Amino acid sequence: MSTAFVQLDRVRLRYAEGDDFALDQTTMAIREGEFVAVVGPSGCGKSSLMKLVTGLMPPTEGSVIVDGREVAGPISIVGMAFQASTLLPWRTTLENVMLPLEIVQPHRARLRRHRAEYEAKARALLAEVGLSGFEDKHPWELSGGMQQRANLCRALIHEPRLLMLDEPFGALDAFTREELWDTLQALWMEHRFTVILVTHDLREAAYLADTIYVMSKRPGRILVRRENEIARPRTQDTSFTPPFVDLVHELRDHIRTVRAA
Repeated sequence: MSTAFVQLDRVRLRYAEGDDFALDQTTMAIREGEFVAVVGPSGCGKSSLMKLVTGLMPPTEGSVIVDGREVAGPISIVGMAFQASTLLPWRTTLENVMLPLEIVQPHRARLRRHRAEYEAKARALLAEVGLSGFEDKHPWELSGGMQQRANLCRALIHEPRLLMLDEPFGALDAFTREELWDTLQALWMEHRFTVILVTHDLREAAYLADTIYVMSKRPGRILVRRENEIARPRTQDTSFTPPFVDLVHELRDHIRTVRAA
């Protein structure tokens, strides 16, 4: 394996002195450009893992390294998207997508002088996810699926090398969710950023990820690392094939074992 782009080495995390550990002896190594999914029972520490990797929380013990440097605070090479799209209601779709450019350097320093260039880039990204023509709409004028497409664009507009996704499609209906799997897969295959996806949906993990980690109950530990060799691009037809169904059943068996322990 090549040198890890994201590496957690025997990480332990608790939120306050005297609390139980949320994560315990968690170790992971993720290659640059790899698409990773993390699954496990509720409360196992999946979201805590995201906070550690992005620098929003320091580990209690162990180390977190991203791009060869130990994480000591929020990092600028990351984009994030959550279950709630959190689009600002007073801003148009285009303005929402461009918001990180007003915050993240070096884009913030360049934005005023190069606004036309950045706006063209945002429009192109929106077109990639099927939102061409909706640039001037406000969030309340978009469906839930469209809001999440815009949310993905906002997370990617500053060209992050690492994309962190916390249940981004969990609130959507099944058909919309599957459409967005295809959207995200296409974006990843085009741009090859590193992805860590936290999800409860085992089919989603099997559809999108190169590697799937299964976590224990709290305190969270990595119990299983499963490589996914199903060929890309994966389609909805892929999800009915024996290798895909077998993988989902295998993951479900791991979760069932974890919950019964």
